[in-house]
Amino acid sequence: MVNLTPTSSFSVTIRIQIPNHAGMLANVTQAIAAAGGNLGQIDLIEQTRNFLIRELTVDAVSSNHAEEIVQAVKAVPEAQVLNVFDRTFNLHRGGKIHVESKIPLKNQMDLAMAYTPGVGRICTEIAQNPEQVYNLTIKGNMIAIVTDGSAVLGLGNLGPEAALPVMEGKAMLFKEFAGLDAFPICLATQDTDQIVEVVKQIAPVFGGVNLEDIAAPRCFEIEERLSQELDIPVFHDDQHGTAIVSLAALINALKLVNKSLEMVKIVINGAGAAGVAIARLLRKAGATQICLCDSKGILSLSRSDLNPQKQEFAVTAAGTLADALQGADVFLGVSVPGVLTPEMVQTMARDPIVFAMANPIPEIQPELVRGIVAVMATGRSDYPNQINNVLAFPGLFRGALDCRAKALTMTMYLEAAQAIASLVKPSDLHPEQIIPSVFDPRVATTVAAAVQRAARQEGLAGR
Repeated sequence: MVNLTPTSSFSVTIRIQIPNHAGMLANVTQAIAAAGGNLGQIDLIEQTRNFLIRELTVDAVSSNHAEEIVQAVKAVPEAQVLNVFDRTFNLHRGGKIHVESKIPLKNQMDLAMAYTPGVGRICTEIAQNPEQVYNLTIKGNMIAIVTDGSAVLGLGNLGPEAALPVMEGKAMLFKEFAGLDAFPICLATQDTDQIVEVVKQIAPVFGGVNLEDIAAPRCFEIEERLSQELDIPVFHDDQHGTAIVSLAALINALKLVNKSLEMVKIVINGAGAAGVAIARLLRKAGATQICLCDSKGILSLSRSDLNPQKQEFAVTAAGTLADALQGADVFLGVSVPGVLTPEMVQTMARDPIVFAMANPIPEIQPELVRGIVAVMATGRSDYPNQINNVLAFPGLFRGALDCRAKALTMTMYLEAAQAIASLVKPSDLHPEQIIPSVFDPRVATTVAAAVQRAARQEGLAGR
Protein backbone atom coordinates (compact mmCIF):
# COMPACT_ATOMS: atom_id res chain seq x y z
CA MET A 1 0.00 0.00 0.00
CA VAL A 2 1.14 3.54 -0.75
CA ASN A 3 1.58 5.55 2.43
CA LEU A 4 -1.41 7.71 3.30
CA THR A 5 -1.08 11.48 3.43
CA PRO A 6 -0.82 12.81 7.01
CA THR A 7 -3.98 14.55 8.18
CA SER A 8 -5.02 16.92 10.93
CA SER A 9 -7.32 14.15 12.22
CA PHE A 10 -4.17 12.69 13.80
CA SER A 11 -2.43 15.93 14.70
CA VAL A 12 -0.25 16.39 17.76
CA THR A 13 1.48 19.33 19.39
CA ILE A 14 4.91 18.43 20.74
CA ARG A 15 6.45 20.75 23.33
CA ILE A 16 10.22 20.40 23.36
CA GLN A 17 13.17 21.95 25.15
CA ILE A 18 16.39 22.24 23.14
CA PRO A 19 19.75 23.94 23.69
CA ASN A 20 19.86 27.50 22.38
CA HIS A 21 22.36 27.05 19.61
CA ALA A 22 22.22 26.84 15.83
CA GLY A 23 21.08 23.63 14.18
CA MET A 24 19.09 22.12 17.05
CA LEU A 25 15.66 22.92 15.64
CA ALA A 26 16.78 21.61 12.25
CA ASN A 27 17.72 18.29 13.87
CA VAL A 28 14.24 17.99 15.34
CA THR A 29 12.42 18.87 12.11
CA GLN A 30 14.59 16.43 10.17
CA ALA A 31 13.66 13.67 12.63
CA ILE A 32 9.96 14.48 12.13
CA ALA A 33 10.36 14.40 8.35
CA ALA A 34 12.25 11.12 8.47
CA ALA A 35 9.40 9.61 10.51
CA GLY A 36 6.89 10.69 7.85
CA GLY A 37 5.29 13.53 9.81
CA ASN A 38 3.95 16.65 8.18
CA LEU A 39 5.26 19.66 10.10
CA GLY A 40 2.91 22.58 10.63
CA GLN A 41 3.14 25.56 12.97
CA ILE A 42 6.22 26.19 15.12
CA ASP A 43 5.82 28.45 18.15
CA LEU A 44 8.45 29.85 20.48
CA ILE A 45 7.18 29.53 24.05
CA GLU A 46 10.24 30.51 26.10
CA GLN A 47 13.81 31.58 25.38
CA THR A 48 16.86 31.94 27.62
CA ARG A 49 20.57 32.12 26.90
CA ASN A 50 20.83 28.38 27.51
CA PHE A 51 17.65 26.82 26.07
CA LEU A 52 14.52 27.26 23.94
CA ILE A 53 11.07 25.81 24.54
CA ARG A 54 9.06 25.38 21.35
CA GLU A 55 5.74 23.82 20.36
CA LEU A 56 5.62 22.00 17.05
CA THR A 57 2.36 20.96 15.37
CA VAL A 58 2.69 17.74 13.38
CA ASP A 59 0.16 15.79 11.29
CA ALA A 60 0.32 11.98 11.19
CA VAL A 61 -1.63 9.21 9.43
CA SER A 62 -2.71 7.32 12.57
CA SER A 63 -2.38 7.29 16.34
CA ASN A 64 0.45 4.76 16.08
CA HIS A 65 2.22 6.93 13.53
CA ALA A 66 1.90 9.95 15.81
CA GLU A 67 3.58 7.96 18.59
CA GLU A 68 6.39 6.97 16.19
CA ILE A 69 6.96 10.65 15.42
CA VAL A 70 7.12 11.51 19.12
CA GLN A 71 9.64 8.73 19.71
CA ALA A 72 11.74 10.02 16.80
CA VAL A 73 11.86 13.47 18.41
CA LYS A 74 12.78 11.96 21.77
CA ALA A 75 15.70 10.22 20.08
CA VAL A 76 17.25 13.52 18.94
CA PRO A 77 20.36 14.17 21.10
CA GLU A 78 19.90 17.02 23.61
CA ALA A 79 16.20 17.40 22.75
CA GLN A 80 13.78 16.91 25.62
CA VAL A 81 10.08 16.28 25.01
CA LEU A 82 8.20 18.13 27.76
CA ASN A 83 4.66 17.31 26.72
CA VAL A 84 2.54 15.93 23.88
CA PHE A 85 -1.02 17.11 23.16
CA ASP A 86 -3.43 15.28 20.88
CA ARG A 87 -5.01 18.26 19.10
CA THR A 88 -8.18 16.39 18.12
CA PHE A 89 -8.84 15.26 21.69
CA ASN A 90 -8.14 18.77 22.96
CA LEU A 91 -10.63 20.21 20.47
CA HIS A 92 -13.39 17.91 21.78
CA ARG A 93 -12.62 18.32 25.47
CA GLY A 94 -15.71 19.62 27.27
CA GLY A 95 -17.81 19.27 24.12
CA LYS A 96 -17.93 21.37 20.96
CA ILE A 97 -21.27 23.16 21.33
CA HIS A 98 -23.22 25.06 23.97
CA VAL A 99 -26.60 26.75 24.35
CA GLU A 100 -26.75 30.51 24.93
CA SER A 101 -29.51 33.11 25.16
CA LYS A 102 -30.23 35.37 22.20
CA ILE A 103 -31.55 38.14 24.44
CA PRO A 104 -29.76 39.52 27.52
CA LEU A 105 -31.69 39.69 30.80
CA LYS A 106 -30.55 42.99 32.29
CA ASN A 107 -33.40 43.91 34.58
CA GLN A 108 -36.79 42.96 36.02
CA MET A 109 -38.64 44.18 32.93
CA ASP A 110 -36.65 41.88 30.64
CA LEU A 111 -37.33 38.96 32.96
CA ALA A 112 -41.05 39.73 33.08
CA MET A 113 -41.26 39.62 29.26
CA ALA A 114 -38.96 36.67 28.64
CA TYR A 115 -40.42 34.54 31.40
CA THR A 116 -43.39 34.79 33.74
CA PRO A 117 -45.77 36.54 33.59
CA GLY A 118 -45.27 37.85 30.04
CA VAL A 119 -44.48 34.49 28.50
CA GLY A 120 -48.02 33.37 29.35
CA ARG A 121 -49.37 35.64 26.61
CA ILE A 122 -47.14 33.89 24.09
CA CYS A 123 -48.27 30.45 25.27
CA THR A 124 -51.90 31.47 24.85
CA GLU A 125 -51.26 32.83 21.36
CA ILE A 126 -49.64 29.55 20.25
CA ALA A 127 -52.47 27.51 21.80
CA GLN A 128 -54.99 29.53 19.81
CA ASN A 129 -52.90 29.74 16.60
CA PRO A 130 -50.56 26.70 16.46
CA GLU A 131 -48.65 27.97 13.40
CA GLN A 132 -47.34 30.81 15.54
CA VAL A 133 -44.96 28.33 17.17
CA TYR A 134 -42.72 28.88 14.14
CA ASN A 135 -42.65 32.64 14.70
CA LEU A 136 -42.56 32.84 18.48
CA THR A 137 -40.18 29.99 19.41
CA ILE A 138 -36.98 28.39 18.23
CA LYS A 139 -38.87 25.70 16.27
CA GLY A 140 -38.55 27.45 12.91
CA ASN A 141 -34.77 27.29 13.07
CA MET A 142 -34.18 24.10 15.06
CA ILE A 143 -33.02 20.68 13.86
CA ALA A 144 -32.99 17.44 15.87
CA ILE A 145 -29.93 15.34 15.04
CA VAL A 146 -31.13 11.85 15.94
CA THR A 147 -29.04 8.69 16.20
CA ASP A 148 -29.06 5.33 17.95
CA GLY A 149 -25.29 4.93 17.57
CA SER A 150 -25.64 1.76 15.52
CA ALA A 151 -23.52 2.86 12.53
CA VAL A 152 -21.10 5.54 13.70
CA LEU A 153 -19.01 6.77 10.76
CA GLY A 154 -17.18 3.68 9.55
CA LEU A 155 -16.66 2.42 13.08
CA GLY A 156 -19.81 0.35 13.57
CA ASN A 157 -22.26 -0.06 16.44
CA LEU A 158 -20.67 2.06 19.18
CA GLY A 159 -23.81 3.10 21.02
CA PRO A 160 -25.34 6.51 21.81
CA GLU A 161 -22.61 7.93 24.06
CA ALA A 162 -19.84 7.22 21.55
CA ALA A 163 -21.99 8.72 18.79
CA LEU A 164 -22.36 12.04 20.63
CA PRO A 165 -19.09 13.63 19.34
CA VAL A 166 -20.28 13.10 15.76
CA MET A 167 -23.68 14.63 16.49
CA GLU A 168 -22.04 17.62 18.19
CA GLY A 169 -19.92 18.10 15.08
CA LYS A 170 -23.03 17.92 12.93
CA ALA A 171 -24.64 20.64 15.05
CA MET A 172 -21.58 22.83 14.48
CA LEU A 173 -21.88 22.37 10.72
CA PHE A 174 -25.57 23.29 10.69
CA LYS A 175 -24.78 26.49 12.58
CA GLU A 176 -21.63 27.41 10.70
CA PHE A 177 -22.87 26.82 7.16
CA ALA A 178 -26.60 27.59 7.36
CA GLY A 179 -27.22 29.49 10.60
CA LEU A 180 -29.43 26.67 11.85
CA ASP A 181 -29.64 25.68 15.50
CA ALA A 182 -29.33 21.93 16.01
CA PHE A 183 -29.08 19.66 19.00
CA PRO A 184 -27.83 16.05 19.38
CA ILE A 185 -30.45 13.46 20.34
CA CYS A 186 -28.62 10.19 21.05
CA LEU A 187 -31.13 7.47 21.90
CA ALA A 188 -30.46 4.56 24.23
CA THR A 189 -32.46 2.18 22.07
CA GLN A 190 -32.00 0.48 18.73
CA ASP A 191 -35.59 -0.68 18.46
CA THR A 192 -37.28 0.74 15.36
CA ASP A 193 -40.67 1.24 16.98
CA GLN A 194 -39.18 2.98 20.00
CA ILE A 195 -37.04 5.29 17.87
CA VAL A 196 -40.03 6.30 15.76
CA GLU A 197 -42.16 6.92 18.83
CA VAL A 198 -39.51 8.96 20.67
CA VAL A 199 -38.86 11.20 17.67
CA LYS A 200 -42.59 11.76 17.23
CA GLN A 201 -42.90 12.76 20.89
CA ILE A 202 -40.08 15.34 20.75
CA ALA A 203 -41.02 16.70 17.32
CA PRO A 204 -42.94 19.77 18.63
CA VAL A 205 -39.62 21.43 19.48
CA PHE A 206 -38.04 20.98 16.07
CA GLY A 207 -38.57 22.25 12.54
CA GLY A 208 -36.79 19.27 11.00
CA VAL A 209 -35.21 15.91 11.84
CA ASN A 210 -31.77 14.82 10.63
CA LEU A 211 -31.30 11.08 11.12
CA GLU A 212 -27.67 10.09 11.46
CA ASP A 213 -25.56 6.94 11.80
CA ILE A 214 -28.47 4.49 11.99
CA ALA A 215 -27.65 1.10 10.52
CA ALA A 216 -29.30 -0.32 7.40
CA PRO A 217 -31.83 -1.69 6.78
CA ARG A 218 -33.59 -0.21 9.85
CA CYS A 219 -32.72 3.31 8.72
CA PHE A 220 -34.96 2.94 5.66
CA GLU A 221 -38.03 2.02 7.71
CA ILE A 222 -37.38 4.67 10.36
CA GLU A 223 -37.09 7.44 7.81
CA GLU A 224 -40.11 6.26 5.83
CA ARG A 225 -42.35 6.01 8.88
CA LEU A 226 -41.30 9.34 10.36
CA SER A 227 -41.74 11.06 6.99
CA GLN A 228 -45.30 9.72 6.83
CA GLU A 229 -46.23 10.47 10.44
CA LEU A 230 -44.65 13.90 10.96
CA ASP A 231 -45.48 17.21 9.27
CA ILE A 232 -41.84 18.39 9.34
CA PRO A 233 -39.02 17.36 6.98
CA VAL A 234 -37.13 14.17 7.90
CA PHE A 235 -33.76 13.47 6.27
CA HIS A 236 -31.31 10.59 6.67
CA ASP A 237 -28.02 12.22 5.77
CA ASP A 238 -26.05 8.99 5.37
CA GLN A 239 -28.44 8.15 2.54
CA HIS A 240 -29.44 11.32 0.81
CA GLY A 241 -26.62 13.70 1.68
CA THR A 242 -24.12 11.26 0.20
CA ALA A 243 -26.35 10.72 -2.84
CA ILE A 244 -26.80 14.43 -3.51
CA VAL A 245 -23.11 15.30 -3.40
CA SER A 246 -22.13 12.17 -5.35
CA LEU A 247 -24.56 13.09 -8.12
CA ALA A 248 -23.36 16.70 -8.16
CA ALA A 249 -19.76 15.55 -8.57
CA LEU A 250 -20.70 12.98 -11.20
CA ILE A 251 -22.61 15.55 -13.27
CA ASN A 252 -19.44 17.61 -13.61
CA ALA A 253 -17.08 14.62 -13.99
CA LEU A 254 -19.12 13.38 -16.94
CA LYS A 255 -18.77 16.78 -18.60
CA LEU A 256 -14.99 16.38 -18.49
CA VAL A 257 -15.07 13.00 -20.25
CA ASN A 258 -17.89 13.99 -22.63
CA LYS A 259 -20.24 11.21 -21.54
CA SER A 260 -23.93 11.34 -20.63
CA LEU A 261 -25.50 9.99 -17.47
CA GLU A 262 -28.09 8.14 -19.55
CA MET A 263 -25.46 6.16 -21.45
CA VAL A 264 -22.75 5.33 -18.89
CA LYS A 265 -22.45 2.05 -17.01
CA ILE A 266 -22.21 2.75 -13.27
CA VAL A 267 -20.97 0.29 -10.66
CA ILE A 268 -21.71 1.06 -7.00
CA ASN A 269 -19.83 -0.94 -4.41
CA GLY A 270 -21.62 -0.95 -1.07
CA ALA A 271 -25.35 -1.67 -0.95
CA GLY A 272 -26.18 -0.23 2.44
CA ALA A 273 -27.91 3.06 3.16
CA ALA A 274 -25.61 5.24 1.06
CA GLY A 275 -25.28 2.85 -1.88
CA VAL A 276 -29.02 2.32 -2.25
CA ALA A 277 -29.75 6.04 -1.92
CA ILE A 278 -27.12 6.90 -4.54
CA ALA A 279 -28.63 4.35 -6.92
CA ARG A 280 -32.13 5.72 -6.40
CA LEU A 281 -31.07 9.33 -7.02
CA LEU A 282 -28.98 8.38 -10.06
CA ARG A 283 -32.01 6.60 -11.49
CA LYS A 284 -34.14 9.68 -10.79
CA ALA A 285 -31.53 11.77 -12.64
CA GLY A 286 -31.70 9.55 -15.72
CA ALA A 287 -29.09 6.81 -15.24
CA THR A 288 -30.16 3.53 -16.85
CA GLN A 289 -27.22 1.18 -16.30
CA ILE A 290 -26.62 0.76 -12.57
CA CYS A 291 -25.00 -2.30 -11.02
CA LEU A 292 -24.81 -2.59 -7.23
CA CYS A 293 -22.35 -4.86 -5.47
CA ASP A 294 -22.00 -5.83 -1.83
CA SER A 295 -19.42 -7.95 -0.01
CA LYS A 296 -20.71 -11.03 -1.87
CA GLY A 297 -20.56 -9.48 -5.31
CA ILE A 298 -23.21 -8.32 -7.76
CA LEU A 299 -26.78 -8.01 -6.45
CA SER A 300 -28.09 -10.78 -8.65
CA LEU A 301 -31.64 -12.05 -9.04
CA SER A 302 -30.20 -15.51 -8.42
CA ARG A 303 -29.29 -14.60 -4.82
CA SER A 304 -31.66 -15.43 -1.97
CA ASP A 305 -30.02 -13.22 0.68
CA LEU A 306 -31.14 -9.80 -0.54
CA ASN A 307 -33.27 -7.50 1.60
CA PRO A 308 -36.06 -5.50 -0.11
CA GLN A 309 -33.81 -2.50 -0.73
CA LYS A 310 -31.19 -4.66 -2.44
CA GLN A 311 -33.84 -6.56 -4.40
CA GLU A 312 -34.89 -3.22 -5.90
CA PHE A 313 -31.60 -3.14 -7.83
CA ALA A 314 -31.03 -6.86 -8.49
CA VAL A 315 -29.98 -7.73 -12.04
CA THR A 316 -29.75 -10.91 -14.07
CA ALA A 317 -25.94 -10.83 -14.13
CA ALA A 318 -23.92 -12.50 -11.40
CA GLY A 319 -20.29 -12.36 -10.36
CA THR A 320 -17.75 -10.38 -8.39
CA LEU A 321 -16.95 -6.68 -8.25
CA ALA A 322 -14.18 -7.33 -10.76
CA ASP A 323 -16.73 -8.86 -13.15
CA ALA A 324 -19.07 -5.90 -12.74
CA LEU A 325 -16.33 -3.38 -13.50
CA GLN A 326 -15.41 -4.73 -16.91
CA GLY A 327 -16.36 -2.02 -19.39
CA ALA A 328 -17.85 0.22 -16.68
CA ASP A 329 -17.55 3.98 -17.02
CA VAL A 330 -18.01 4.90 -13.37
CA PHE A 331 -17.08 3.33 -10.01
CA LEU A 332 -18.75 4.71 -6.90
CA GLY A 333 -17.45 3.22 -3.66
CA VAL A 334 -19.27 3.52 -0.34
CA SER A 335 -17.84 0.36 1.16
CA VAL A 336 -14.51 -0.63 2.69
CA PRO A 337 -10.81 0.12 2.14
CA GLY A 338 -8.75 -1.61 -0.50
CA VAL A 339 -11.45 -3.53 -2.42
CA LEU A 340 -10.60 -1.87 -5.74
CA THR A 341 -7.31 -2.67 -7.48
CA PRO A 342 -5.49 -0.94 -10.34
CA GLU A 343 -6.02 -4.08 -12.41
CA MET A 344 -9.80 -3.75 -11.99
CA VAL A 345 -9.68 -0.08 -13.00
CA GLN A 346 -7.73 -0.96 -16.12
CA THR A 347 -10.62 -3.16 -17.30
CA MET A 348 -13.04 -0.21 -17.18
CA ALA A 349 -14.06 1.81 -20.23
CA ARG A 350 -11.93 4.67 -21.55
CA ASP A 351 -11.62 7.71 -19.28
CA PRO A 352 -12.89 5.94 -16.17
CA ILE A 353 -14.34 7.93 -13.29
CA VAL A 354 -13.57 6.61 -9.79
CA PHE A 355 -15.20 7.93 -6.63
CA ALA A 356 -13.61 5.96 -3.76
CA MET A 357 -15.50 7.36 -0.79
CA ALA A 358 -14.71 4.95 2.05
CA ASN A 359 -13.30 6.87 5.01
CA PRO A 360 -10.66 7.31 6.23
CA ILE A 361 -9.03 4.83 3.84
CA PRO A 362 -10.65 4.74 0.38
CA GLU A 363 -11.46 1.69 -1.75
CA ILE A 364 -8.30 2.49 -3.69
CA GLN A 365 -5.64 5.05 -2.94
CA PRO A 366 -5.48 7.76 -5.60
CA GLU A 367 -1.71 7.36 -5.96
CA LEU A 368 -2.24 3.83 -7.32
CA VAL A 369 -4.35 4.94 -10.29
CA ARG A 370 -2.77 8.26 -11.16
CA GLY A 371 -2.64 8.44 -14.93
CA ILE A 372 -5.20 5.63 -15.30
CA VAL A 373 -8.39 7.39 -14.23
CA ALA A 374 -9.80 10.53 -15.85
CA VAL A 375 -11.40 11.83 -12.65
CA MET A 376 -10.74 10.72 -9.09
CA ALA A 377 -12.69 11.67 -5.95
CA THR A 378 -12.57 10.47 -2.34
CA GLY A 379 -14.21 11.21 0.99
CA ARG A 380 -10.97 12.65 2.39
CA SER A 381 -10.18 16.33 2.79
CA ASP A 382 -6.51 15.95 1.89
CA TYR A 383 -7.17 14.85 -1.70
CA PRO A 384 -8.91 16.87 -4.44
CA ASN A 385 -12.66 16.42 -5.00
CA GLN A 386 -13.81 15.54 -1.50
CA ILE A 387 -17.35 14.12 -1.55
CA ASN A 388 -18.54 15.83 1.62
CA ASN A 389 -22.16 15.83 2.79
CA VAL A 390 -21.75 19.30 4.26
CA LEU A 391 -22.26 20.58 0.72
CA ALA A 392 -25.84 19.34 0.92
CA PHE A 393 -27.55 19.07 4.30
CA PRO A 394 -27.15 22.65 5.67
CA GLY A 395 -28.63 24.27 2.58
CA LEU A 396 -31.24 21.56 2.20
CA PHE A 397 -32.65 22.15 5.68
CA ARG A 398 -32.21 25.94 5.37
CA GLY A 399 -34.43 25.93 2.30
CA ALA A 400 -36.93 23.48 3.78
CA LEU A 401 -37.36 25.45 7.01
CA ASP A 402 -37.50 28.83 5.29
CA CYS A 403 -40.46 27.73 3.15
CA ARG A 404 -41.81 25.44 5.90
CA ALA A 405 -41.74 22.40 3.66
CA LYS A 406 -43.65 19.54 5.23
CA ALA A 407 -41.40 16.90 3.66
CA LEU A 408 -38.30 16.37 1.55
CA THR A 409 -38.54 14.64 -1.81
CA MET A 410 -36.38 13.08 -4.49
CA THR A 411 -37.09 16.10 -6.69
CA MET A 412 -35.62 18.37 -4.02
CA TYR A 413 -32.54 16.12 -3.79
CA LEU A 414 -32.13 16.23 -7.56
CA GLU A 415 -32.46 20.02 -7.63
CA ALA A 416 -29.96 20.31 -4.78
CA ALA A 417 -27.42 18.17 -6.66
CA GLN A 418 -27.80 20.23 -9.81
CA ALA A 419 -27.44 23.43 -7.79
CA ILE A 420 -24.17 22.23 -6.24
CA ALA A 421 -22.83 21.17 -9.63
CA SER A 422 -23.72 24.55 -11.15
CA LEU A 423 -21.39 26.36 -8.76
CA VAL A 424 -18.33 25.09 -10.64
CA LYS A 425 -18.09 27.33 -13.70
CA PRO A 426 -17.17 25.65 -17.02
CA SER A 427 -13.95 27.67 -17.08
CA ASP A 428 -13.01 26.30 -13.65
CA LEU A 429 -13.98 22.68 -14.32
CA HIS A 430 -10.95 20.43 -13.99
CA PRO A 431 -10.26 16.78 -13.08
CA GLU A 432 -9.24 18.03 -9.63
CA GLN A 433 -12.13 20.50 -9.30
CA ILE A 434 -15.52 18.97 -10.00
CA ILE A 435 -17.34 20.24 -6.91
CA PRO A 436 -17.18 23.51 -4.97
CA SER A 437 -15.32 23.90 -1.72
CA VAL A 438 -17.29 23.23 1.45
CA PHE A 439 -16.22 26.75 2.49
CA ASP A 440 -17.72 28.37 -0.62
CA PRO A 441 -20.31 30.75 0.90
CA ARG A 442 -22.59 30.34 -2.11
CA VAL A 443 -23.29 26.67 -1.50
CA ALA A 444 -25.87 26.75 1.29
CA THR A 445 -27.82 29.66 -0.16
CA THR A 446 -27.85 28.15 -3.66
CA VAL A 447 -29.01 24.77 -2.38
CA ALA A 448 -31.62 26.42 -0.15
CA ALA A 449 -33.04 28.36 -3.10
CA ALA A 450 -33.24 25.21 -5.23
CA VAL A 451 -35.03 23.31 -2.47
CA GLN A 452 -37.56 26.11 -1.99
CA ARG A 453 -38.32 26.20 -5.71
CA ALA A 454 -38.88 22.46 -5.78
CA ALA A 455 -41.05 22.58 -2.62
CA ARG A 456 -43.31 25.21 -4.14
CA GLN A 457 -43.56 23.36 -7.46
CA GLU A 458 -44.59 20.20 -5.60
CA GLY A 459 -47.05 22.03 -3.38
CA LEU A 460 -45.16 21.18 -0.19
CA ALA A 461 -44.22 24.70 0.90
CA GLY A 462 -46.10 25.98 3.93
CA ARG A 463 -45.31 29.60 3.07
